[in-house]
Amino acid sequence: MITAFVHISADPTAIVPLGRALAGIDGIVEVYSVTGDDDLLAIVRVNDHERVARIVTEHIGALDGVLATRTSIAFRQYDPTDVSF
Repeated sequence: MITAFVHISADPTAIVPLGRALAGIDGIVEVYSVTGDDDLLAIVRVNDHERVARIVTEHIGALDGVLATRTSIAFRQYDPTDVSF
């Protein structure tokens, strides 16, 4: 399973409708409004990189109000059981 974090800069008037639209896209499992340089963060979980590319370019990028995206692909997930003291 591939996890990608898509940071989205949006027109301020479009943040709420974009959040709702993003939540309805197959492959996006969570959407957050966030502070900082970006306005929204979408978490994508799919089986292949091509699907990530399609979601980002054909779905997210096509939505009205999206100004820019920046995508990070996760390499490894750490769990609290990984911590040793």
